[in-house]
Amino acid sequence: MVIWTAGRDRGYERTVSDLPGPFHGPQAWTGATMRASTDWTHVLDAAAVAELVAAVRTARAAGVTLDTMSRADFELPTFAPTIAAWADELASGRGFLLVRGLPVDLLDAVHVELLFFGLGLHLGVPVSQNTDGDLLGHVRDTGADPADPGVRLYKTRAAQPFHTDGSDVVGLLCLQPAAHGGASSIVSSWAVYNAMRERRPDLAALWFEPFAFDLYEQHAPGSKGWFETSIGNAFGDRLFTFYLRFYIDQAQRHAAVPRLTDHRVEFLDLLDALCHELRLDMDFAPGDVQWLANASIFHGRTAYDDHPEPERRRHLLRLWLTLHRNAPDGAGFLGIEPAAR
Repeated sequence: MVIWTAGRDRGYERTVSDLPGPFHGPQAWTGATMRASTDWTHVLDAAAVAELVAAVRTARAAGVTLDTMSRADFELPTFAPTIAAWADELASGRGFLLVRGLPVDLLDAVHVELLFFGLGLHLGVPVSQNTDGDLLGHVRDTGADPADPGVRLYKTRAAQPFHTDGSDVVGLLCLQPAAHGGASSIVSSWAVYNAMRERRPDLAALWFEPFAFDLYEQHAPGSKGWFETSIGNAFGDRLFTFYLRFYIDQAQRHAAVPRLTDHRVEFLDLLDALCHELRLDMDFAPGDVQWLANASIFHGRTAYDDHPEPERRRHLLRLWLTLHRNAPDGAGFLGIEPAAR
């Protein structure tokens, strides 16, 4: 296995022939090609819905809770192979899919949470999303100030720039969409890297340089509030990526963090511009589930306005998962699990 690395701030000395890639395969898609296809959408049929509803009602009747639930508590004898195919698509296919038709209208809030968690258990092992150890997150506006370093953006109505989360897979279940806005944007990090490699190889080398990321107060007492890692790691013919621009910018508040050079700012600006150029946008309806592989997908969200009625305000459930095939050491693709906003 060949692992490509570079020394800090030496990327400008390299040419395209020195760089890994380009990376080819189903992960290297563009928004234009995906908009012309429906292959990435899976619509649940009546038989699948009936099996899911029966599984969650059986689990609930047996007294199963989110704290006690195991995969064995959520039996899907017919549907389980479909979820296994989802795992294959996430790990070695295009890296995302949209599942439509989860029966959120047929179940109360407790049953819906159990249903989504049960699906996740068939796909992988849930991992903590914050220092409180939450395995099932609620994505909604709490009225928090998005400019506060201690506030994670999913608790606000502000736009979320393109980023990855700290797990193999992130799953979002839509309970209620926003009144206006709140569209999900995703992009292939492989396609973004390939485009930068072709246009600006001097900047593309910085994918493999260390950057400092802020931890937004999600770190243990007494430890430093930031960590260093690269945005890209090349392993043979595969690229694994990790990106949170707002964490990189915010890390500059720490005196011990190296200052961002003009060269690095130009790199980050081009990376963000290419994300917007190559992205795929999608709107969520109640019952939609979006599964994303963080190792090959960057995702973001537009700002939104909510309905005035509390029960109609935008509300998503979120899971972070380590795929079962990556679960023995609990590290997953990234090997780290920092909190993401």
